[in-house]
Amino acid sequence: MEKTKKIKVYLYTRVSTSMQIDGYSLDAQKTRMKAFCEFNEYEIAGEYEEM
Repeated sequence: MEKTKKIKVYLYTRVSTSMQIDGYSLDAQKTRMKAFCEFNEYEIAGEYEEM
């Protein structure tokens, strides 16, 4: 059985204002992106975070 390669992706989260930090946190962004990757069977190769 041939093993297929997963698409590798990098997660990039950022917020630019304190209001965004309170309303749409980095953790919330990561959670949604990780769920998207799992659903699409993407491999997370790395994560970047910017505040």
